[in-house]
Amino acid sequence: MEANRGHNGIQQLLAAEQEAQHIVNASRNAKMARLRQAKEEAEKEIAEYRAQVEYEFQKKVAESSGDSGANVKRLEIETDAKINHLKNEAARISHDVVRMLLQNVTTVRN
Repeated sequence: MEANRGHNGIQQLLAAEQEAQHIVNASRNAKMARLRQAKEEAEKEIAEYRAQVEYEFQKKVAESSGDSGANVKRLEIETDAKINHLKNEAARISHDVVRMLLQNVTTVRN
């Protein structure tokens, strides 16, 4: 009987060892599945963040491009206004300048 008992004890130990191995394998598999899931979630979050940053960047580029066109147009208008102002001023005082130059050139000083 003792031999039978020893044999049953060994069988129980082997069964317990197998059960423990199954538990360890199941835990390992669950851990690997969770790591894969976490990696997929992280990649998804990264892709969403990258898309958001890219959208904001493109929006700023579009805004600054539009501003650049508006600035060029505004500068052209301001430049034309200044040129017209200078032409009007030159036309207004040109007779006086010519008269003053002729007077200084033709006047003899000792």
